[in-house]
Amino acid sequence: MRYLVAMIFAATFAAVTTVFLATPVASWAVDQMKFENPDQVADLHSAIFLGINLFAMLIGWTIGWALGRSLSATPDDD
Repeated sequence: MRYLVAMIFAATFAAVTTVFLATPVASWAVDQMKFENPDQVADLHSAIFLGINLFAMLIGWTIGWALGRSLSATPDDD
């Protein structure tokens, strides 16, 4: 049960972050820099976008893991 709760929270946090946070932050970060090549813009935008989503998924997983333990019938059964 704990794994299921953690996966649901991770997916939810990643989805919400993708829709509302990752694109504006990545675009803002790219706009702050000057580039010589359009490929550099795309690479940095993708890296920031994916990094933010990965971080959000890890936060969601951690919160889900903690809540899953409290919801589990046997907390020591990991």
